[in-house]
Amino acid sequence: MVLSRGDDYPIHQTPDPVAFAGTDRNFYDRYFFNGYAPDGSSFFAAAFGIYPHLDVADAHFCIVRNGVQHCLHASRKLGMERMELACGPIRIEVVEPLQSLRVIVDGEGVAADITFTGRAFPIAEPRFTWRVGPRTVMDYTRLTQNGHYTGWIEVDGVREALAAGSMGTRDRSWGVRPIGAADPQFAGRAVPQFFWQWTPVNLPARSLFFHLNAHADGTPWNTRAVIAPDGAGADGFTESHTPQIETQLAPGTRWPDASTLAVGEESFRLTPVARFQMRGLGYTSPKWGHGLDHGPLEVEREDIVLAEIDPARPDNLHVQMLCQVEGPGGETGMGVFEQLAIGDYAPLGLQGLAGR
Repeated sequence: MVLSRGDDYPIHQTPDPVAFAGTDRNFYDRYFFNGYAPDGSSFFAAAFGIYPHLDVADAHFCIVRNGVQHCLHASRKLGMERMELACGPIRIEVVEPLQSLRVIVDGEGVAADITFTGRAFPIAEPRFTWRVGPRTVMDYTRLTQNGHYTGWIEVDGVREALAAGSMGTRDRSWGVRPIGAADPQFAGRAVPQFFWQWTPVNLPARSLFFHLNAHADGTPWNTRAVIAPDGAGADGFTESHTPQIETQLAPGTRWPDASTLAVGEESFRLTPVARFQMRGLGYTSPKWGHGLDHGPLEVEREDIVLAEIDPARPDNLHVQMLCQVEGPGGETGMGVFEQLAIGDYAPLGLQGLAGR
């Protein structure tokens, strides 16, 4: 038995100490943040994950400036201590649970001190359970929350305060999904298929959340849209389990372009103004994939020139497009359109692993 700081809090989910997370080696627990100026002129993102059965923690921070996505990666041994929310130069502080969190960064020429404050109580997305044959590939829960940011970010000695009114989204997810080294028992099976869309939107007085997981023929296996007025509590949301999105793709890519989302009687037009590569936060990254073991501590700076990205390379498929959003009655806002399309997807005419 290994006792840790978490054992002094009433957060146990099994008879074991908090250091032990059930039995699935793919269990994870994760923080995610993105943020942007109200005119779309800047974009940043951060992530922090722990993988108890792999005894690994990792973290990432990215800021886009002048067409370059500056990324800071870090990985360390967890040491079975799940309450230590720091990984090398990146640290998370929970200022007020479910309302305010702080991200602090200082390493490899990248520094930041930013604080997120929620606009309403977080929404709990439906539990994500996805099986391939007899194997449970995903089984996790996520809470999502829009909010405002204050603070500053520095790159190579150039410090810029966040623009007034900076906003974005943060989430927390935990459960089971593929992490760490690839599972050899999946070798040799058919081309994998995974389709994901996620569009948290900040409007003047409310937040809009939409997500879609779908099979290759377009049939959803998890989808919902939620509208949360500012200041809403846990029971102050309206939701739809039948949202519809008409997605266009940027020419020659699997990246989303201008699209239309219908939620009930309301329609929202999303028009991309900037692109963020999710591999900067470890998603689909060959080297910095979530849960990979880099030893006691490893830190690395990576600069991605966005105009030079090959859109067909598998680790470049996963993107967040910063979008201007036009709603009913002249309502306007900003949000992201995240998409990952691997394999066939009939509604968009996609075939093969990454081709059009």
